[in-house]
Parts: sequence; C-alpha cells; structure tokens
Amino acid sequence: MGFGDLKSAAGLRVLNDFLADRSYIEGYVPSQADIAVFEAVGAPPPADLFHALRWYNHIKSYEKQKASLPGVKKALGKYGPPDVEDTTGAASDSKDDDDIDLFGSDDEEESEEAKKLREERLAQYESKKSKKPAVVAKSSILLDVKPWDDETDMAKLEECVRSIQADGLVWGSSKLVPVGYGIKKLQIQCVVEDDKVGTDMLEERITAFEDYVQSMDVAAFNKI
Repeated sequence: MGFGDLKSAAGLRVLNDFLADRSYIEGYVPSQADIAVFEAVGAPPPADLFHALRWYNHIKSYEKQKASLPGVKKALGKYGPPDVEDTTGAASDSKDDDDIDLFGSDDEEESEEAKKLREERLAQYESKKSKKPAVVAKSSILLDVKPWDDETDMAKLEECVRSIQADGLVWGSSKLVPVGYGIKKLQIQCVVEDDKVGTDMLEERITAFEDYVQSMDVAAFNKI
C-alpha cells in the first residue's frame, strides 16, 4: 500500500489517479491522512496532474488548522492504492546508510586536526584581545579659579594651578575673565583620565594655595 515515491513524477501520477474520484486521502473530510501525504509531496504537483494539484491547494488552505484536523497521522505506506509500495525518502535513507562507516575512516583524524587548528586560532584571538589596550575614559574640564581680590597676582595664581601635576592630568589653555570691581578670575582648561583624576581632587589641590585662591568651580565638564 502506498503511492510510490511522492517526490517523483511517477509517484505524483499515482496520487493524481488515486484522487480522480476522491476529495481526500481518507473519508469525506480533511484529516491527518491528508496532512501526512501533503507533507510528503512538499511542493505543488504539475498543472497537468490537476486532481493532485486541486487536492494539494485545498489541503494547503488548512495549513494553520492542520494540528486540529481529525485522525492520527500514520506512515505513508498506510495510505494509497493497495498494490503500490511507498518509497518516498528511500533514496535518502539509503544514502544515509551509505554514509555510515562501521570501520572508521580518516574523517576522525581530520576532525582532530580541524579541532586543533580551531583551538590554536581561538588562543591567538584571545591573546590579541588581551593585548589590545583598554579604552581610557577621559573628560575635558573648564575650571573657574577665583582670587581674593583685585590685588591678587593672577600670574602667580596661574603658576600655582599649573604646578599641580598628577598622572592622568594635562593642563590646557587659560584666560582671565572679568567678574566685576576690577577682579578677574582664571578660567583654565584641563583634560583628565576619569579613573585617575576627579574634580574633588582638583578642588582640594587648587584651594590649598589659599594665599591666592578664594574658590574653584567647574564651569564645564564634557566626556571625551
């Protein structure tokens, strides 16, 4: 019992003849029998096999409801004409059997070499990755340093500020900005590595020059 090879033209012709006076593979409503054969066919039959094509398109319309169709899906050999043996998938099964090497082969040796090569490449990648320099987070900070009064030596004040040295700290440009009553503040820029230098440290070090500095404020802070 069966349709032959439903992937072949001959098998599809058997299916077409079988459906010449039937609407479904079994019974009078679509069932799991139709789904089983539909899945074995896999693609629309040729237009000249119009019985099979009509059935195929009709069953395809039930694709979303196929799980709820009545019946129990059986082996393909349980459907079709009684005098035809089901051979769908037999060629691929035979090929699968041929691929089994009971006595072993050089494939294992090759796979070991491939595995070794893959491990070497992974080790090289990890080594390069570990040597790759980490991205250093930096910030650009604009500081306002205010003197006590208009008699403060601003050149000396700036000299004191720039004398502050630390790993991860680079001083940039500066200018004097009037604040009123003849007093000018020092506005100075610096670039810092976030993990090494913070604004609290800068404020502590700068205001330590208490003969010149009244206060320090952060005018601008930008991540680089």
